[in-house]
Amino acid sequence: MRKIASFSTLKTELLTGALFLFLLFGCSPKDQKPVVPSDSPYLMVLGIAQDAGYPQAGYEAEWQAIKEGKRQSALTVSLGLVDPAHKKRYLFEATPDFKEQLHLMDQVSETDNYPFDGIFLTHAHIGHYTGLMHLGREVMGTNSTQVYAMPKMKVFLEENGPWSQLVALKNISIKEMRGAATVRLGSNISVTPFLVPHRDEYSETVGYQISANQKSVIFIPDIDKWEKWNIDIAEVVKENDIVLIDASFFKDGELPERDMSKIPHPFTTESMDLLEKLSPENKAKVYFIHANHSNPILDKTSAAYKEVIDRGFNVAEQGQVFPF
Repeated sequence: MRKIASFSTLKTELLTGALFLFLLFGCSPKDQKPVVPSDSPYLMVLGIAQDAGYPQAGYEAEWQAIKEGKRQSALTVSLGLVDPAHKKRYLFEATPDFKEQLHLMDQVSETDNYPFDGIFLTHAHIGHYTGLMHLGREVMGTNSTQVYAMPKMKVFLEENGPWSQLVALKNISIKEMRGAATVRLGSNISVTPFLVPHRDEYSETVGYQISANQKSVIFIPDIDKWEKWNIDIAEVVKENDIVLIDASFFKDGELPERDMSKIPHPFTTESMDLLEKLSPENKAKVYFIHANHSNPILDKTSAAYKEVIDRGFNVAEQGQVFPF
């Protein structure tokens, strides 16, 4: 594996046995309150869908399927990191579903720096940062909420309205991240950004390694084809405990009206083929996220969802908890 600084701190010693206790709630903020660890850090999946969620605007059949109980809605991809012992919590991605995801976090955690002790952004596509609008004077009017962003993302927010108003009014305080520099969130919790190839019209794009208690989780909600990256994703899986990766589309031809080469995400089938030779233990670490509304893995009754499970991989669940 070709090493880059972004992965210099990866844990190479894997714990034996059950690495995580998986509590699968599959719930929305309106459902029952999940049971979460009371004294150790954990991650909660706050959304699993692509930028526009499910159902998507303009697709009446999807809305009807929800109404008839044939499908479940899905919030836009996001994670919550909670340190209950120190009453701290962090958000990964500020999505269009920010208010629902904040409400979900309020059911299970608290902080003295409401709403979050920090928000980590990956890039400047609409599903990943536009939830920041809820911090502005029209809604919460927050006081210097820390937003972690890479250099180009920082400039994008500072120089383009309405985001620049959040900076001017001190609703947010942008903390610039650089390269693979690790952000320490406590004595045993850290977050390390790493660059990934993607459509960088307005900013660079990063994934994150989130570490605590000698365990590490990889979060890559958006990336171009794996071959464009100078890192072997199979090695990343081996060197970490949980890997949440981009599954925007299931396979080629999914959007017959569009040239899918113009939107070069890894197909879910491509990722499974690429990781097919991993051991069952390593395959079980992989969770697919960021599924477009067209991706059938969002439907648990679909053949595509069954294929993912049968091949030894997982589809992330909204409300799922990964204790460290």
